Amino acid sequence: MQTTNSSNKNDQGLNLVDLFVYLASKWKWFLLSVLICGGIAWYNYARSPLVYFRSATVIIKDPSNKTSTSGLDRFDNIINKVNVANEILQFRSKKLMREVVQRIHADVSYQVEEGLRMNELYTQSPVLVSFLDVLPEQSFSFTMTLKNEKTVSLSDFSGIAATPRDVKLNDTVAISKGISVVVTATNYMQKSWIDTPIRVRKLPVEAMVNYYKNGLGIQQEEEESSILTLALKDNSPARAEDVLNTLITVYNEEAIKEKNQVAVNTANFISERLIIIERELGNVESDLESFKQQNQIVDISSSAGMYMNESQKYSSDALELETQIRLAGFIKSYLTDPSKETDLIPSNTGISDMNIENQIGLYNAAKLKRDRLIDDSSVNNPVVKELNNSLRAMKQSIIRAVDNMIVSLDVKRNDAQNREMRAQSRVTAIPTKERKMLSIERQQKIKEALYLFLLNKREENALSQAMADNNARVIDGAEGSNAPISPKRNRILLLGVLIGVALPGVFFLGVLFMDTRVHGRKDVEGATSVPYLGEIPLDKEALKEHGKEAFTVKEQGDDIVTEAFRILRTNMAFMAKKGQPMQVITFTSFNTGAGKTFIARNLAASLAYMKKRVIMVDLDIRKGTLSRGMGHHHHKGITNYLSDNTIQVDEIIQQKEHFDFIGSGPIAPNPAELLMDARLDELMNELRSRYDYVIVDNVPVGLIADATIANRVTDLTIFVVRAGKLDRRQLPDIEQLYQEKKLKNMALVLNGANPERHGYGYGYGYGYGYGYGYGHEKKKKRSLF
Repeated sequence: MQTTNSSNKNDQGLNLVDLFVYLASKWKWFLLSVLICGGIAWYNYARSPLVYFRSATVIIKDPSNKTSTSGLDRFDNIINKVNVANEILQFRSKKLMREVVQRIHADVSYQVEEGLRMNELYTQSPVLVSFLDVLPEQSFSFTMTLKNEKTVSLSDFSGIAATPRDVKLNDTVAISKGISVVVTATNYMQKSWIDTPIRVRKLPVEAMVNYYKNGLGIQQEEEESSILTLALKDNSPARAEDVLNTLITVYNEEAIKEKNQVAVNTANFISERLIIIERELGNVESDLESFKQQNQIVDISSSAGMYMNESQKYSSDALELETQIRLAGFIKSYLTDPSKETDLIPSNTGISDMNIENQIGLYNAAKLKRDRLIDDSSVNNPVVKELNNSLRAMKQSIIRAVDNMIVSLDVKRNDAQNREMRAQSRVTAIPTKERKMLSIERQQKIKEALYLFLLNKREENALSQAMADNNARVIDGAEGSNAPISPKRNRILLLGVLIGVALPGVFFLGVLFMDTRVHGRKDVEGATSVPYLGEIPLDKEALKEHGKEAFTVKEQGDDIVTEAFRILRTNMAFMAKKGQPMQVITFTSFNTGAGKTFIARNLAASLAYMKKRVIMVDLDIRKGTLSRGMGHHHHKGITNYLSDNTIQVDEIIQQKEHFDFIGSGPIAPNPAELLMDARLDELMNELRSRYDYVIVDNVPVGLIADATIANRVTDLTIFVVRAGKLDRRQLPDIEQLYQEKKLKNMALVLNGANPERHGYGYGYGYGYGYGYGYGHEKKKKRSLF
């Protein structure tokens, strides 16, 4: 036994082994916590959707459509370098992501339950749903179950007012007001999908845009490079790949669109101008057509030549007719000249009328015949007369023919002259018409040239648009492992186990460090220098078996409580002072319920088992707890003996099975005065002579003066500290009692120590020795060791 605790004052704190042993004593709670937290972790793992990782690598080109090499030609013109930060911001823009979500229909989710987890099908769903007249911000869901290869059942609607129904594939069906759907089969349609519920969710487009925008990771591989790695996590690996690939495609389309913006504007301008010029050119050609139709010309040069030829022809005709008229006039003058009455008429003069020439020929023939007749006969020859008459008639006929010819030729001449004049007027109008026609043709040529020019420019502009290069070249397309990156089963389960270990650990450590109660030997030894006799463990099984009032120690017992009292009685021997017997042993405490009576009774029994003469004295004359427990609170006791001098010692001693007993007697009105009486000293002296040990159960110290008053008769004062009830802040008061020697030969006993709570307490001091000394496996389980 230790009689001083000075060496332990330097080791008042708990060490790691103590903490480990203390926490190990709570293994049942740790096991329960681990099972619960591990179960929760497994449940969360089983419920958590699978998350896949996909990444793509692109290189951003510079404005000259060449791959950027900023690391090699850093001293080149800065205007030809691409700003990678700007391109990253463009990749993260909502505009691009909105286009991506709409293209791949990422706002529609198809999920099937596998175990506790809902897995995303994406395009691997056996059927796809097309939503008609649905607003982008609408959100609803329903369950789709394939009944057969031609019919699906829609049920469990959420977010919209709709009733369950069966829908045939490829039919347009209104499921709610303003919402129609078309269900179509995919290449994944198989009979195995029949009666398998698929949860279809229509999510708001903006919500999915924000989800993918926030989940998109973009990293520049090196500070001076233009290589970007785009990464995305999603519940569907195919959808993650489509999002990344489509994002790059949309980004390039926007880049090309931006580069071709001038070309697009130019094309629009050219198209507009072509429409205007085409209309104007049509008007000019219509005007030219109308002008030619009105003026009856096809070609102005050929028309002018034709009009000149026509004028010359009519002029020559007029001259010829004029000549004919003059010839006819000459012949008429000749015919009407009296002096040439008998002359022949000139013939072959060039008159175009052959009838007149024939008549002139006949006349000349008849004239010659008459002249021959006259030469052969006289003028009065009847034949000559007849011939004269014939000649006169013929001449008159020729004159009339000539007159008719002159009239006819005059008409023809006038007509020819008129035609000539008209032809000359047309020739004269040719310059004016030519000027007008040239003006129209000039407008036509201008419009035509401009039209052809714009057509050429449009083709050149279209060619330049087709030759525009994209802004990002894909190095590695979207790819990744087919194994999900989340949830990680081992990590989640390990985290659950760690939390299961940490929660009770934190709780019990918190209880340990915030608890101010005395629980173990170190709590006492670390705060006081009072000699420590030992500790009485809390044996719950023994309490259930025997009760609080029964004797716990056994004569041949090997339980922990019996062994603890053996150690206590052994350590008591070290408290005896040299030359002074240690017979009277008084028990006290700071408060009630510390277990003074329990320890006193069992210590008396333990001493009695050693064949010692033992008597117990109940000095708690205010309450008589021990007496009531022994069933002798109605017998004569200490109060009777102290108040009545006639009562002898033998009258108050009661015989018990193992030891004798003196009760407290009736409750006295003046207990302090009775205890101060000298008869108490006489009683103790008498008991010393009769017994080896006198076990005194006293009242708590500090509450009343009885304990210090009666302490004069004791040889050893055992101060009982109840584990779990006494506040450690009261230990300095115990130390003060010891230092001020208010209690004679004071020593401490810790009662109710829990060996499972503090290995450094009773279990360390006793359990190991007990297990080693007796080796009873069944009993060792009741000790910490």
